[in-house]
Amino acid sequence: MAKDGSSIPDEEWERFLRDAEAGTRSAPEEPSARARMVGRRLQEEAGPPAGWRAQQPPRRRPAKAWYAVGLLVAVVLLVVALDPGRVVGWFGDGHADGASASPATGSALRPPTVDEPFRGSPAAQWKDGTAGISVPVARATGWMNEGQVTHALGQSLDFLAAASLDPDVLRGGQPKKAIALINPHQRDVQDYLSAAFRDPSQENDPLLLFSRFAQTKVRLAGTTVKAQGSISFREGKRGAVEVTSDVTYVYPLVRAAGGSDEVARTIVRRETVMSWDDPAKVITEPGTFSLVSYKLDASNGGCSNFTGFFVPEFAADHQSSGKGPEVDPYDRSVPMDTRMKESGGTQCGTASRL
Repeated sequence: MAKDGSSIPDEEWERFLRDAEAGTRSAPEEPSARARMVGRRLQEEAGPPAGWRAQQPPRRRPAKAWYAVGLLVAVVLLVVALDPGRVVGWFGDGHADGASASPATGSALRPPTVDEPFRGSPAAQWKDGTAGISVPVARATGWMNEGQVTHALGQSLDFLAAASLDPDVLRGGQPKKAIALINPHQRDVQDYLSAAFRDPSQENDPLLLFSRFAQTKVRLAGTTVKAQGSISFREGKRGAVEVTSDVTYVYPLVRAAGGSDEVARTIVRRETVMSWDDPAKVITEPGTFSLVSYKLDASNGGCSNFTGFFVPEFAADHQSSGKGPEVDPYDRSVPMDTRMKESGGTQCGTASRL
């Protein structure tokens, strides 16, 4: 808005954007990781299983993200000077579970630092770790009474923490606590987990379920990981309590080399469906769940990377642009299934912001 409250005419605004683009055509785009979907719900069975509930979540080729700074920052700086009202809504505050918006401030236009690793990101307003994951009130469901559902929800939250927030796992360790919560009789999943840490590959990638970074290359900037998301539950097959989590995690990182202070962020959104089965109907172990499906959408984690670790890019690392559609990795208003369909599940696309 102008100082008198009037808007800049549309034709003047369009002319400004054309002029700005013409002067910065060499600015790099910001590639992002697009939509890795791994797994889908158990295929319908003709009848009850003879023994345990066999599941084979198919894993599709993952695509991860890149990092760079594009035309947006230069445009924003000039727009703020000319018309601050136009930037309202460009930077979400992250209070809601969907894509929320709030006016941009000076800090949103400056790059993150080791002291302020979430500066300029909606995640700056998110809560830390599991505090950012909402858990519903329990009620009797399926084979469980209210108290048992409460316990299952708590253990589901424990799994998310052990898989995506545990400091040792983030430093590249094996997620033993998380794996201990997965039904050991779910043979296909156990085989995948064994192969993923022995010989990570496109087919057996530990990043499909766990967040890990190679400490020889990067380290967390500080000790805080921001998160936003929720857990829900319903009655599943054979009276099981099916728990679904949909959470976005934001990891601030610096190079492992001493003296490096540039901060890059890797953004990981995961949807995991866990089935707490009735032991009278499915072979399981107390305190463990069966994996029904798991999906991943990661930005700035490395494109076509199958090392078993997220590999974030810093500004100086930028090499090439993504080929997929542009996406806002902070936008949680789009369901994961929709995001997978939009991307085709295999593309390295373009992140609108990191």
